[in-house]
Amino acid sequence: MSSAAEQEAVQEGRAPDVGLPAQPAPVLNGSPRVAPAVPVWPGAPTPLGARFRTGPDGVSGTNFALWAGGAESVELCLFDFDGDSGGTDEAGGAGGAGGANGPSPSPSPTPGSGSEIRVPLTELTHEIWHGFVPGVRPGQRYGFRVHGRWDPWTGARWNPAKLLLDPYARAVDGDFTLPPEVYGHVRDWPQQQVADTVRDDRDSAPFVPKGVVVHDDAPDDEWTDDRRPKTPWADSVIYELHVRGFTKLHPGIPEELRGTYAGLAHPAAIEHLTKLGVTAVELLPVHQFAHEDHLLRRGMKNYWGYNSIGYFAPHAGYAASGTTGQQVGEFKSMVRALHAAGIEVILDVVYNHTAEAGELGPTLSLRGIDNRGYYRLQSDARRYTDYTGCGNTLHVVQPHVLRLITDSLRYWVTEMGVDGFRFDLAAALARSMHDVDMLSPFLAVIAQDPVLRRVKLIAEPWDVGSGGYQVGAFPPLWTEWNDRYRNAVRDFWRGALPDVRDLGYRLSGSSDLYAWGGRRPYASVNFVTAHDGFTLRDLVSYERKHNEANGEGNRDGTDDNRAWNCGTEGETEDARVRGLRRRQLRNLVTTLLLSTGVPMLVAGDELGRTQGGNNNAYCQDNEISWIDWTLFDDPDWRALFDLTARLIALRHAHPVLRRRAFFSGRAHSADGLRDLAWFTARGAEMTERDWYAPAATLGMYLSGRDIPGRDARGVPVTDDSFLAVLHAGDRPASFVLPGAPWAERYEVVVDTSREEQGDVPGVVHRAGAAITVPARAVLLLKVAG
Repeated sequence: MSSAAEQEAVQEGRAPDVGLPAQPAPVLNGSPRVAPAVPVWPGAPTPLGARFRTGPDGVSGTNFALWAGGAESVELCLFDFDGDSGGTDEAGGAGGAGGANGPSPSPSPTPGSGSEIRVPLTELTHEIWHGFVPGVRPGQRYGFRVHGRWDPWTGARWNPAKLLLDPYARAVDGDFTLPPEVYGHVRDWPQQQVADTVRDDRDSAPFVPKGVVVHDDAPDDEWTDDRRPKTPWADSVIYELHVRGFTKLHPGIPEELRGTYAGLAHPAAIEHLTKLGVTAVELLPVHQFAHEDHLLRRGMKNYWGYNSIGYFAPHAGYAASGTTGQQVGEFKSMVRALHAAGIEVILDVVYNHTAEAGELGPTLSLRGIDNRGYYRLQSDARRYTDYTGCGNTLHVVQPHVLRLITDSLRYWVTEMGVDGFRFDLAAALARSMHDVDMLSPFLAVIAQDPVLRRVKLIAEPWDVGSGGYQVGAFPPLWTEWNDRYRNAVRDFWRGALPDVRDLGYRLSGSSDLYAWGGRRPYASVNFVTAHDGFTLRDLVSYERKHNEANGEGNRDGTDDNRAWNCGTEGETEDARVRGLRRRQLRNLVTTLLLSTGVPMLVAGDELGRTQGGNNNAYCQDNEISWIDWTLFDDPDWRALFDLTARLIALRHAHPVLRRRAFFSGRAHSADGLRDLAWFTARGAEMTERDWYAPAATLGMYLSGRDIPGRDARGVPVTDDSFLAVLHAGDRPASFVLPGAPWAERYEVVVDTSREEQGDVPGVVHRAGAAITVPARAVLLLKVAG
């Protein structure tokens, strides 16, 4: 194209049809990229990825297979560690790590990136390019270059100058630094409105991590059901934690293991979990992820990890043992240690989008393999459909994308040993062509899969697209993060609930949302806080977000915090305010653990962890986010831990607090006793009018005599009965204890007005008596007769 033609294209809003900077065939280290004589046998199109195995005639090597629909050709790129091109071993194949006898490279911008040889994959079966390379062994670092048409206007973004991470890589060595060379387009093209359409032919290999060939498990290393805790949903207590943040400052973990999978497997870490009594850890993303460019330019990183790029690889940054395959074994050892302690492992997974962002994002993997095949594109195929707020959305309706996700899920269950998944922005996965569809291919495949339908499945039941809010809509097998529970409980304890009807539903299992299609109360994952938002302590210490440290002008993070600072914004030395805040924390924790459904705690909330009012600490890989374990030595915060552990133990001991079926609210015997009853402060059962009126005091009666179901021997389940009195008023209130048929006497079990629950005297009150409920407190009373 002539210079005039180029100018005309830009003026018309089109891109020139040539890449810039213009080059002949790309070169590396001054030599053309010509592969040495490396034998490539046909191999097999399955399984996808790199699998070390014994090939024909007993020769060992690695089979490589990559789905790349629409590509013109694919090159396998092999990298060594010491700067020499991979040679051949005794079997005559390409050398692995530390291979021999190649040309010395020029200095590489990424230490240890090594030199490269290219091996064309010429076998093509059902759009899968494949080949078996004899002699390539575990530890070999590799990537792909995919050739095809460059035409972003139609969604075609093939660029062989960009080294691509294998979507099925099971280990990743190195990190993404995102210099201009990593982008498929010229970032600094003068006409920015079409910059993403001008191809950049600079080589990205020195700047991107590589996949690593790993060993397969031996047959006797399979994860069988008898090695898993298999905690029933109704008995579960989830603990959301960050591998790095939970272990980074723990004094009982050796310094070299802090911040790693091995650190979480350490007895000191597991001891805290077992003392607390949780049954499952929900790990913030541990798939290999990349850091966003805008964070790297500010000298920051993505701490939470919701920016996945490798769906089979444990994030290498959390490995203490090494990043050339060792992270796989370290992760498995962590899972085994947690299982041995009776703790399940649930992964927070991000299959809704990838780290490649929108059209101005880097080319790291899927974009360069088949942009149109992997991502949802707008009618203007140059741009991406974004239901996630992260620039792109995976096109899960496509069979190969659905296969990628389900293969990944099965791998983490069958080979890595995990027990379930929490799906970030799950509504985006449930969209068919446009709308959220509970009969979508993704949900249908999960429902019939013999592996996945047996594990714990948790949906974050919304995305940012139109019609994306789907709380209560997911089908049986699924549980959901219930943000309506969070909102109602927060509003009640800050005195902002317009009526108590919504609170009643939330405390009793949210039957209005989940009592359909065979779903149960444990479909509701109840939470007051999560990683995203204020910590529990900050919820009672701040009313406004304080995210200045994020470098975004405090514009990031939600403004809908539903928080109350107890009269003073931020930390204070005022003893009265500090005491009130601790009481509010006890109220929130007690409410959560007495509610029907599955409770979820956030790591550190039981110790009063603070982020200084930052409600979006996604980029704070520092003391803002890490758990401060010195809090455990502070009597005030240790008391909160003790109460939390006591309530979890109470929950484990009493099936009436973890029901497997919804309450009926009907009398099951002649005396009129019902399985659930609600009372006003006058001791009278609530009427319809009471539900629609604001109230600061609410009584909830749970009958242990009317629990549906039988134990393993077929014996009907029975339990004690309890009365919970929640009082959010700022002054003490009188509450009349219900008489017959509910009880004759009540014994105080928990009183959140007290710092130490050991001080609760166990006073027995006569039914019909008017007791005084302290200001802003929860009383839990056990029926004594």
